[in-house]
Amino acid sequence: MAGTEEAVVAWVPGARGADGLPRHGVDRATFRAIAGARGGPEAVRLLRAGQLSKRALLLLALRRAAPDHEGYREAYARVRALQREDRARWEEVLLRPELDAWAADCLRGVAAGADVPDGPGGLGGLGGLEDFLRDGAGRAPALECDGLRWAPSVDHVGPRRVDYGRPPAGPLDDAELACWEERLAEAWRILVRRHRRHAEAVAACVSTIVPLRPAPGGEAVSAAARRAYGAVAASLPEDPVLLALALVHEFLHVQLGALLDLVPLHRPNGPAVYHAPWRPDLRPAGALLQGTYAHLGVADFWCAEAAGGVGTGAAGAGRAEREFTRWRGHTLAAADTLLHCGELTVHGREFLDELIRSVRELGGGAARRC
Repeated sequence: MAGTEEAVVAWVPGARGADGLPRHGVDRATFRAIAGARGGPEAVRLLRAGQLSKRALLLLALRRAAPDHEGYREAYARVRALQREDRARWEEVLLRPELDAWAADCLRGVAAGADVPDGPGGLGGLGGLEDFLRDGAGRAPALECDGLRWAPSVDHVGPRRVDYGRPPAGPLDDAELACWEERLAEAWRILVRRHRRHAEAVAACVSTIVPLRPAPGGEAVSAAARRAYGAVAASLPEDPVLLALALVHEFLHVQLGALLDLVPLHRPNGPAVYHAPWRPDLRPAGALLQGTYAHLGVADFWCAEAAGGVGTGAAGAGRAEREFTRWRGHTLAAADTLLHCGELTVHGREFLDELIRSVRELGGGAARRC
């Protein structure tokens, strides 16, 4: 990372490269904790710093690629001023989930010689940085349970710069927003009281909820985007347990994406594809690793639900047991496929070994550790 006066620089003190410039690093204990889905807020802080650096460098690259763009030059100057004068606000702007994808798209456009609209309001061009400097578009309910607070923005307005795989549900009216806030509060109580470790990590990382339409059959859906750190997209299920589960599942997708920005775990996806037990289509190694990691969280979630005897009586406990057995088996099967695919890096194999160990520790009947 360049330490030049022009750069909006963020970095974690630690390792340095051969050029003497600082480098982000992940210590082995934190790496293994992340692999086992137990990194907590400390791991989130490390990965968050990596995201700040990446986005700062993207903005600097745009400044250098389009030096004559007046709208972007002015917006970039405001970002630099925020870094000097209001660090918390600077971090908030840079960590707007969709800034990453927007900046990368702009860079590709400039490199391809595309015309870039001028002025601070150009939503699709470099001037769009001004949009990220404005206050967030969504309401941010303040959720608190047993001393743990979370205030995610419900971004139902857009504009969308990231494809979450399902149509967005917004804009929402006041009644729909109130329903979202009520269901989020219920899900938050479930996470805090029954899955505290995951709740702490979600609160540290997830800043934005993007409402989605449900599947055509009415089933609840959820998603995370590789270039939208801090955002979880979901439809609104009737059962708050399923919303709590979606938050854990998608947070782990977000966390793994941020780790992959720092530590390559697999080779670039090639033509080879593999069976994923939870999908009808075959998946490349990178996508299978993402799914396997997120389903470690799913298995862990249902393990805790079953072990705690929670839910709606015997039916709820029975559902939890069935779901735990199902997802533990699926996760181990997918992990075995990854172990033998030959596409993992050395760090990727270490990551997967720890993931498998964590899944196996969830078994054992009365000795189950959740």
